[in-house]
Parts: sequence; structure tokens; C-alpha cells
Amino acid sequence: MTPEAVLFDYGGVFTESPFAAARRAFERLGIDPVQGHEWIFGSYEVDTAHPWHRLERGETSAQAARDEIMATAAAAGVELDPWVVLAELAGGETRAWMTDVLVAVHAAGVTTAIVTNNLVEFADHWKAGLPMDAVDVIVDSSAEGVRKPNPAIYRLALQRVGVKDPQSAVFVDDAPSNVAAARALGLIGLDVPHDIIGARACAVTLCGLLGLEPPPSLSDG
Repeated sequence: MTPEAVLFDYGGVFTESPFAAARRAFERLGIDPVQGHEWIFGSYEVDTAHPWHRLERGETSAQAARDEIMATAAAAGVELDPWVVLAELAGGETRAWMTDVLVAVHAAGVTTAIVTNNLVEFADHWKAGLPMDAVDVIVDSSAEGVRKPNPAIYRLALQRVGVKDPQSAVFVDDAPSNVAAARALGLIGLDVPHDIIGARACAVTLCGLLGLEPPPSLSDG
């Protein structure tokens, strides 16, 4: 049975993985990447009261979250401004071959959705990188008050795309915990690797699931 809908993450799917970009920033700053990730982003295995999680749920402002994160790092004797790390994430380009896949999926009559953990302040930026006429539904954590991997956001996305059977929807994300949560609800989960070869291969797999010919740009480079 051909899936009725594809739910795409944004960062790490249409762009380089934010986790990989953040690691580069931490290494450049001389900060342990694991500890730096915990200070700024918290655990991506669960949804918590961490300031970044609250920011992605739209419960606090970017400035308030920044101040709280900087204070936590400072208490450990480390000067860490999350905006410096985020600048590394913002520097990446949108993957044209992945937007071509999005357009092809939509043109085939499959409902498309962006299901993203994001910030109110970033909405204009990430939307500008996508062909929004090929996106049927947006489920943005900062607008909905719930974030991945909370099962509620997947149920909300399925409701918005009009799919009753989770097995009729594909979920594409670069965070294994988010993919695992989707699979636990019955969705077909595709875990996008952080390396470019693996990410392209995952896009080809998605096309195969939908019975689509991969766009020529997927084989370029």
C-alpha cells in the first residue's frame, strides 16, 4: 500500500544536521560537544523543562532561554553563548535535492507536512528555504505547544494530514529518538543519517516507498 502522507522534519532533512553543525561549533570553542549539547539543547531523547525545550514549545522567549542557558554554563565556569553556536546552524544551505523530493512527493498527490521542533523567532527563516506551495500542513512545535518526541505531536500531525492509519504515513527525521517515537505509534520511520551519502540514500529510499523515480538532482555530485 502506497503511503498517503509524508511528514518531514526540517533541520537535518532539508539542511545539514543541526547536531553536526553544533558539534563543529563546540569543538571550535574548545567545549566538550556532549556537555555543550546538554547545556544548550538538553536531551533529545525526552521532552523536559529544559529552557530549549520550553523555547521550542513556545513557553518562553529566546532571550530568556539564552540567559538561562548562559547562567547554567557560567555556573560550571564556562562562557557559552548559544547564539554563537546557532550561527553555525544558520550558515547552512537548503539541500536542493531534498526540496526536489518534496516537490515530487507533493506532485504525486501524496499529502506533505513539515513537523518541526522550532522557534517562533526562526519561522520566517526556515520557511524561506522551502517551496511552500509543495507543503500542505505545518506542525511547528512553537505554535502547537508540544514537541517531538512527545507522541501528541505525531497524533496532531496525522489528524492534520487526514490519515487515520499511522501505517499509511511516513515520518522522516534525523533524530533517532524522534523516529523511534513515530515508529512506536505505527508510522513508517526513516532515520536520516548525518553524512551526505547516507542522507541521499535515505531520500532514495523514500522515493522507493512511494513508487517515485528519484529526481535527477539526487544523483548529482
